[in-house]
Amino acid sequence: MEQTYSVAQSDASVNASDAAGSILSASENAVSLAPGGIANTGEIVSSASGVNADPGHIHVAPENVSGQEIHTTMAYDASENVTGLANSSANSTQVSVYDTSLNDNDVSTIRDGSAGIISENGVASADAMESAAMHQPSDGSVSAEEERLWSIVTTNSLDFDAWTALIDETERTAEGNISKIRKVYDTFLAEFPLCYGYWKKYADHEARISPVDKVAEVYERAVQGVTYSVDMWLHYCVFAIGTSGDPDTIRRLFERALAYGGTDYLCFPLWDKYIEYEISQQDWSHVATIYTRVLEIPNQQLDRYFEGFKELVASRPLAELRTAEEAAAAADANSQENVEDVPPNAAEQSSTAANDSLKDAEELEKYIAIREEIYKKAKEFDSKIIGFETAIRRPYFHVRPLNVAELENWHNYLDFTEGGDDFNKVVKLYERCLIACARYPEFWIRYVLCMEASGSMELVENTLARATQIFVKRQPEIHLFAAQFKEQHGDISGARAAYQHVHTGIAPGLLEAIIKHANMENRLGKLEDACSLYEQAIAIEKGKEHSQALSLLFAQYSRFIFLVSRNVEKSRDILVRGVESAPLSKPLLEAMIHLESIQTHPKQIEYLDSLVEKFIVPSPENPSIASVDDREELSSIFLEFLDLFGDVLSVKKADYRHSKLFLNRRSTAESKKRHAEEYLASDRTKLAKSLVSTSAPSVMGAYPSSQNQWPAGYGVQPQAWPQASQTQAQQWNYAQQAAYGSYGASYAHPQASVSVSQSTAYGTYPQTYQAQAFPHAQPAVAATPVQQTPAAPSAAYYTGYY
Repeated sequence: MEQTYSVAQSDASVNASDAAGSILSASENAVSLAPGGIANTGEIVSSASGVNADPGHIHVAPENVSGQEIHTTMAYDASENVTGLANSSANSTQVSVYDTSLNDNDVSTIRDGSAGIISENGVASADAMESAAMHQPSDGSVSAEEERLWSIVTTNSLDFDAWTALIDETERTAEGNISKIRKVYDTFLAEFPLCYGYWKKYADHEARISPVDKVAEVYERAVQGVTYSVDMWLHYCVFAIGTSGDPDTIRRLFERALAYGGTDYLCFPLWDKYIEYEISQQDWSHVATIYTRVLEIPNQQLDRYFEGFKELVASRPLAELRTAEEAAAAADANSQENVEDVPPNAAEQSSTAANDSLKDAEELEKYIAIREEIYKKAKEFDSKIIGFETAIRRPYFHVRPLNVAELENWHNYLDFTEGGDDFNKVVKLYERCLIACARYPEFWIRYVLCMEASGSMELVENTLARATQIFVKRQPEIHLFAAQFKEQHGDISGARAAYQHVHTGIAPGLLEAIIKHANMENRLGKLEDACSLYEQAIAIEKGKEHSQALSLLFAQYSRFIFLVSRNVEKSRDILVRGVESAPLSKPLLEAMIHLESIQTHPKQIEYLDSLVEKFIVPSPENPSIASVDDREELSSIFLEFLDLFGDVLSVKKADYRHSKLFLNRRSTAESKKRHAEEYLASDRTKLAKSLVSTSAPSVMGAYPSSQNQWPAGYGVQPQAWPQASQTQAQQWNYAQQAAYGSYGASYAHPQASVSVSQSTAYGTYPQTYQAQAFPHAQPAVAATPVQQTPAAPSAAYYTGYY
């Protein structure tokens, strides 16, 4: 027989048509496909794996069974594997020796040539599926409800509930119309290719109406779309067992499946099915080899596999368990020992038989000992990862967000695996992670950076393509990262295209995209093009009735011009244009104050004072839309500016205005706060009387509720003064508020992109992509009281912009 264990390398990258043909080539001996025949195959899947592919769910467990327990229900008693082995006929077909290099399931070939995986990771299939028009069938056979649902998903293709409702409605009305079923599944799976349960339903529909080759094509597309899903490969293998009578074809498919899902911690349903199939073929040497392979892999059922192996060894003679190569090696060893040419007498024959029996026992013990060492090594590694694995509560894809603890666990698990020296394990873990975390750009970015560091540029390109074209294609963060990445690798046209995609399709008016694009053009020596980007964005925002981003654009544009060209006059003109074109806002006025504060020319104090007064003093003619806190903070900033550059009269005027508007409000607010704290302190005092004091109270922090009564904006007080109020603290740290790059921190709940003007502060650069890539990496720490220490004096406020 051919060496079947080499097929993992030769067949792992088989394309859809070839693999489908390999199944169909053996269909002459396939089982008869009566109506509902494949439905019976589906029942086999259900009984073997315990998976219920309900259309309303992506991964559905029986009632009251968690997602983690679903995989446990797929297992079957290992003792069933060897039941009746002793009484079974020995049809021991010899197979090739087990190649230990295949334990890592052929990922070693990825580093130098990942074309095989690229063809099976979802990109190719997604391109094919995207060709299906996002519209209902045009044959006039749609119901009113289908029309309504098609309209919803056409408008918002990420509305998962509408999709599932559409699929249900289509299945209810389609009857024998396979074209309608194909249309709805093709378009749905183009958006959600990781929903393996819907691939299974799609294949079942094809099996009910279409010939076997169409079913095989759906399964091939499925394993391209969700390549590392154990469940998807299991369904495919069960289908092949039920439709193909060629053992070699089925084994090749199993080997393909194990090449991708065979090292998953929850891979045991796939190995179980492979063992079950080989037992049905009574190929005991192959069964033993499969046990040897799985014992090298840390998995949830490792102990059960070792027990199953020992039961197999106890039930079959060693000669039936050895491969052809192992048997030949043992025969050579025995022939070298038997060098005597003289025929033995009767006593010697008896002794020889006893020696042979003893030798057989020793060989069997050695055979088991080798596998036991393999098992112990895997068990040792299992003890290192069991904490990470048990913390994975949802290993499958779903549109619902993951909780912070699970996201953090994935980051920690990746950190641990990257710290090792096994590139294969790193790739496999990332691919597993990107099933559960497919909607989080930070994991795609992290994968790209990891593969770039390892020099695997083909995997880098493939991963970036999957992220930007399929899984997080509507999230601006991934496209901004892609633009930066392409620029760093010399693909300037690709970087521009990525930025343009954000400007026109993903998030028009996104300030971060405009800033980063302009900065790139400036790095390339194209300052005019950079300025043109700002001017175009300003012109677009001017055309909107109520643009909150317009003032931010003027402020950032002015800052960009000053920092890049030191052109003070142009920077000032941009701000003046902003005041004339956009509603007055705190970021715009802050920018004007800061620009004036660092100029050597005479300060435009009167002009600034008129603008500040217009902003902070609402009137019937000029109602202010700014919050009281924003108005008070801007007044404080202007007071500091006047304290440095104004005369005594301007300072007095502004000080009086500030006190009249805000001092009474602050006193009232602080009085309410003190009253509440005194009430709480009274309760704490009553409670303390019932407790025994164990230590003297600390002098530090004895007056946590004391507040600075000076109006905000008068500069940093000496450290001996009580802690500044919250508003004062914000004066010195306003740039730490939501900056234009802050959208990346909200990806725990993926949503459609919105203009950044809703959560933007002027003048703050976004975090680097490395920081953006892992917004959930920091552990969530419960708020605990800490001893406060006096803060060091902050730098002057106006120096933070220019």
